[in-house]
Amino acid sequence: MTNTVPVLPSYVRDGWWTPADDAAAAGGAATETPEPRAVVVHDASTGEPVVRVSADGLDLAAVLDHARDVGQKSLGDLTIHERAVLLKRMALELTAHKDALHEVSARTGATRRDAAFDVDGGIGVLFTYSSKGRRELPNANLVLDGPPELLSKDGSFLGRHVYTRLPGVAVQVNAFNFPVWGPLEKFAPAFLAGVPTVVKPATPTAYLTEAWVRILVDAGLLPDGSLQLVSGSARDLLGQLRFGDVVAFTGSADTARRLRGAVAEGVRFTAEADSINASVLGPDGVPGSVEFDAYVRQLVTEMTVKAGQKCTAIRRAIVPEGLVDDVVAAVRQRLDEKVVLGDPRVEGVTVGPLASAEQREELHRQVEKLIGAGGRIVAGPEDFTAGPEVVRGDGSVGGAEGGAFAAPLLVRFDDADAAALHDVEAFGPVASVVGYRDVHHAAELVVRGGGSLVTSVATSDPGVAAALFARLCAANGRVLFLDRDDARTSTGHGSPVPHLVHGGPGRAGGGEELGGMRAVHHYMQRTAIQGSPRMLTELTGVWHTGAPVRSADGTSGSGPAGVVVHPFRKSLAELRIGDQVVGGPREVTLQDIEHFAEFTGDTFYAHMDEAAAAANPFFPGRVAHGYLLVSFAAGLFVDPAPGPVLANYGLEHLRFLTPVSPGDAITVTLTAKQIIPRETDDHGEVHWDARLTNQNDEVVATYDVLTLVAKR
Repeated sequence: MTNTVPVLPSYVRDGWWTPADDAAAAGGAATETPEPRAVVVHDASTGEPVVRVSADGLDLAAVLDHARDVGQKSLGDLTIHERAVLLKRMALELTAHKDALHEVSARTGATRRDAAFDVDGGIGVLFTYSSKGRRELPNANLVLDGPPELLSKDGSFLGRHVYTRLPGVAVQVNAFNFPVWGPLEKFAPAFLAGVPTVVKPATPTAYLTEAWVRILVDAGLLPDGSLQLVSGSARDLLGQLRFGDVVAFTGSADTARRLRGAVAEGVRFTAEADSINASVLGPDGVPGSVEFDAYVRQLVTEMTVKAGQKCTAIRRAIVPEGLVDDVVAAVRQRLDEKVVLGDPRVEGVTVGPLASAEQREELHRQVEKLIGAGGRIVAGPEDFTAGPEVVRGDGSVGGAEGGAFAAPLLVRFDDADAAALHDVEAFGPVASVVGYRDVHHAAELVVRGGGSLVTSVATSDPGVAAALFARLCAANGRVLFLDRDDARTSTGHGSPVPHLVHGGPGRAGGGEELGGMRAVHHYMQRTAIQGSPRMLTELTGVWHTGAPVRSADGTSGSGPAGVVVHPFRKSLAELRIGDQVVGGPREVTLQDIEHFAEFTGDTFYAHMDEAAAAANPFFPGRVAHGYLLVSFAAGLFVDPAPGPVLANYGLEHLRFLTPVSPGDAITVTLTAKQIIPRETDDHGEVHWDARLTNQNDEVVATYDVLTLVAKR
């Protein structure tokens, strides 16, 4: 009967692959009773077999070579913005199939709300990285990091840092609890960086990972070799990695430590491991307060969403000693009111089963450790190993035969120093509650976790928040402060967002699985490059002071050239790095300064009071407003007629370096510094280097002018 269950395919080398025949899937031995190797995965609610999972016979070396050769080339042929646009198209495609993914997700034990965390959350990651990639990164394959460093007095020798994509493959090893969001949080930044990915999903929920990969494959959105899926045992996959490859792991801290030792030197390894996350209720969070109610709601949410199978779930509720009874009573009441345990496909069910029977057995073992260390169950069934009554698939209420159900449990510890409280993670709908003496003691208890993904603090007292903040940051990847102002808008303790760090120190793995551009940079190499302004301009595509400049008639040189056509008359297709215009000089008069002061209301004494200005150590006397100089500079370089320049997009890096006195004359030199076409628009960005000098050729101000310019 087992052989009638389909084998879950892998997607490798741009095609679907399954073991050659049943013998391979069952172990490859031509015997009467072969020892099965394929793992049979069951529906979490009913126990019915769903798929067999096996990668026996898969040439993993060929999978890696395909990524390094074909995947690297196909992604390298695209710019960052082009890859970002593809991420958005992938997100839209998955959104169109979201309901189907939710249906598949139900077989893993996920309720509709659980599926939203996983499926919708994963899609949101793609949208976010698509947006951030186009907004924050250049339309190229090289990313600059920080400003140039002047390494010689005459400016002929410079240095700066750049990011370039790694030459290898990103191998991700995922946990069972988030088969959509988990892989996509790793795939999106790697894809944006230009590094191909091999996905190794956890076996119990691998069929959901296969479902979203198939959607993208069928839509034709994956560049060749950019994404491969290994369904089944990866065997010695990590042992075949080499310099330039990356491993992104999610799972237990013990497994992370073991896998780190299995990879070669030069292979980057990041881990998001299990952690004993905490939530602290401040002393001001008394019953009836907004903070108390928000704390209890959040705690119950973290116990029940995904049946507590979240790496970010609250495992330790740390509350003032005098409020433990109140918290226990409120949690018990909310669990009674909100929890309907059963098959997630039935309307009204709020908590589904664990992902597998094996996970339920492991949960029971960990709860037994907590109880053996002095914990006692204060909410939920004391006989936690007995099968709970659940809502079955036909809507009836009864036993949970075949299902991996576990009722939510709150375990109380009277001894805050019990080692198991801070060391044992019961990965399911289980949390422990313990009292603290004072805020310092609360911080000590949080830190006892050995490093966490997240700690939340419910308080409206800034003093309490500040005291905890000073201690908690070094022990956490993320700290959430929950109060009456954000209780309704907070994304919650257990919901990482792709804009911020998701990872944590110590036991939590030390990685940053998400984290905005940090995650993208993890798949790139940061390198210091040194050279002349001309060479650095050629290598980076960004103009550096001292590099040659160009006029519209094709002349070039290291200084201003006669500009026949104003750069503002050039479309993006015509404009070139180094195109330059020089405006001025323009004398700045006392009348100009006084008029600007009266017109704007900026009557700061340095502009209006000669004696007071002369007493200032920075000024020789009355000086011009900085913004007056910027305004005058615009009047010197702007071409006023309608043309390719569509709008002023802003200023960056503005610095005022030398004061300008009445009678001084300023000159502005504007040079096209960086050109960034926008992939989906008929215009792009141009960054102009603006440099103001006085009659003595002293630098008055420097800044970048940003404009939006038509492509044609």
